[in-house]
Amino acid sequence: MSASLKLHWSPKSPYVRKVMICAHELGLLPRLTLVRSVAAMLQPNPGIMADNPLSKIPTLVREDGMTLFDSLVICEYLNELGQGALFPATGDDKWRALRWHALGDGMLDALILWRNERERAQPLPALIDAFDLKIRACLTQLDDEAQDLSQAEFSIGTLTIGCALGYADYRFDALGWRSLAPRLAAWFATLEQRPSFQSTKPVDG
Repeated sequence: MSASLKLHWSPKSPYVRKVMICAHELGLLPRLTLVRSVAAMLQPNPGIMADNPLSKIPTLVREDGMTLFDSLVICEYLNELGQGALFPATGDDKWRALRWHALGDGMLDALILWRNERERAQPLPALIDAFDLKIRACLTQLDDEAQDLSQAEFSIGTLTIGCALGYADYRFDALGWRSLAPRLAAWFATLEQRPSFQSTKPVDG
């Protein structure tokens, strides 16, 4: 199977990680050509903008030239291409997966904004406190849902929750989220043993 899909990629982006996990789970890694791309908020990347005017990653370029962006859109495309089951089609399984996806993606958005704020020369304490409160509330909610997560089929929802927790490990070690959500931590310990998670852990460089 020839590599025919160009993916603007970074080893640190949790949104790219979502796509890479999907590709791994669906057996589509051989189809991807990875293009190392740096997406910085204050420095739009002309290379990315040639394919995505928003200058954001992940961005996927299909073999016919159509570009797809936003990690959810790319993941759904890969799921269809690989005839996978990461997006339940109907019923409560569908809405549960999409709800967990929304919660995981929202956690990622908050964590990234939190990190950006704390690295400013003069972080705004009220904003830092708000991010901290939201993430702790998310962890509490997910800890309450740990049994449901453990019983659910692997999907875009569980995958995205896993990416959010992995990013918390990568950038927010001091948060100590496992002590805040021990049942969630036990679920995550099993999830991250999947080869798709092991091979996509975020790294610097």
